Amino acid sequence: MANTLSSGLEDYIETIYLSTKNGEMLKGADLARKLGVSRASVSEALSKLVSKKLIKYNSYEAITLTKAGDEEAQKVYEKHYVLKEFFEKVLDVDSSEASENACKIEHFVSKNILCSMQKFTKFFVKHKKILEAYIEESEK
Repeated sequence: MANTLSSGLEDYIETIYLSTKNGEMLKGADLARKLGVSRASVSEALSKLVSKKLIKYNSYEAITLTKAGDEEAQKVYEKHYVLKEFFEKVLDVDSSEASENACKIEHFVSKNILCSMQKFTKFFVKHKKILEAYIEESEK
């Protein structure tokens, strides 16, 4: 399914997912505001997500994810989370910049690279004090 979603549709489904997780029920106008896009763009995207059976939506009710939509959104969010964590913990980038860049890269990063980044982040965090001591010693 991920191969059939454009980066734009991934942004929509991730935003719906995060809003749902935070207990916020979204309507089309809310989604347009959150993503900074027109209502017409939202209508078109929601129509595509409905046709892919990833959401349930009509203009008078809140947008809800189907089971398949929830699974797809979790995959998109997981990519975002792994990238953001790598940028923050390994590269020491502030949270806002890390999130912004993760959002851009999550649509294109391969599963293999993402897995390697996740493993390296875990290794780095576990051995951070040793690495810092090594860097400090090598700078003398």
